Amino acid sequence: MSETTYREAVRLGMADALAADASVFLLGEDIAAAGGAFKLTAGLMDEFGGERVLDTPISEQAIIGAAIGASIRGLRPVAELMFADFAGVCFDQIANQLAKYRYMTGGQVTVPATIRLVNGAGGGFGAQHSQSVENWFLNVPGLKIAVPGTPADAYALMRAAVRDDDPVLFFEHKALYNVKGDVETGAAPIDLGRAAIVRDGTDVTLVATQLMRVRAEEAAATLEAEGISVEIVDPRTLVPLDMAAIAGSLERTNHLVVAQECPHDGSWGASIVSRVTAECFDLLDGPPILVSADATPIPYAGSLERAWIPDAGRIAGAVRETVGSA
Repeated sequence: MSETTYREAVRLGMADALAADASVFLLGEDIAAAGGAFKLTAGLMDEFGGERVLDTPISEQAIIGAAIGASIRGLRPVAELMFADFAGVCFDQIANQLAKYRYMTGGQVTVPATIRLVNGAGGGFGAQHSQSVENWFLNVPGLKIAVPGTPADAYALMRAAVRDDDPVLFFEHKALYNVKGDVETGAAPIDLGRAAIVRDGTDVTLVATQLMRVRAEEAAATLEAEGISVEIVDPRTLVPLDMAAIAGSLERTNHLVVAQECPHDGSWGASIVSRVTAECFDLLDGPPILVSADATPIPYAGSLERAWIPDAGRIAGAVRETVGSA
């Protein structure tokens, strides 16, 4: 086990997948000799050769189309979309082809493609390059959605995604790339659909992923000094979703706060609040609260972008509110 960055953990996950299985290959814009726009594939072409780390045209349709074709022919492609926002360019291929091919062949054909999408705000990339777009795909059955929030999870979930026989959308938050943490290379992949209890607590369950997980931990530390005990649950995958872990936490705390970077409507956080209200209502001692970003395009100006993204103070305020409502 060694300390490494989130960026390097993703790269190590891909490198180990390439080494373990000759059917695995990478494709995307400038990922070969250039190592990718965010240097996630640096050195992999030198290590595994140009036939397994492939540059593509600047065409998201070409990237996803090639990944679909390769996967139904028995390969395990790992395709990069430089920014998650660009999934809109090839949405039809992801939603109507990638997600449905296995079902429409009666399971005769598997589609083991992993699509890497660079997600999230905080880098000053503007409204078209900063969105958290995992919510676009929540209503598309047939896709699995991974949202790793730590280097260890980024490594283990990448290994799990590549091994899975269904298509996996693998979202990497660009604001986490330089975050460091311990990673055990060679460790068994995490089962998709298994949440992590990040922090034990007794007063409130706080569900958060990726950058919001980091800020949830900051909020929990502040609240601990005030005598409020926060249990943090990181789903790690949105599809499949580990509702059992969330319900189990609520049995201990009886209060729920969900923190997400995206706007409220049609979001994974709203879905969790809805499911908890429908399935676990008797566990709640107060109304759930969803902390979300504003329903506006993401600002380019640094001060406005920082105000748009929920911070630890907003999360802590929501926790105080829901605990005080009991």
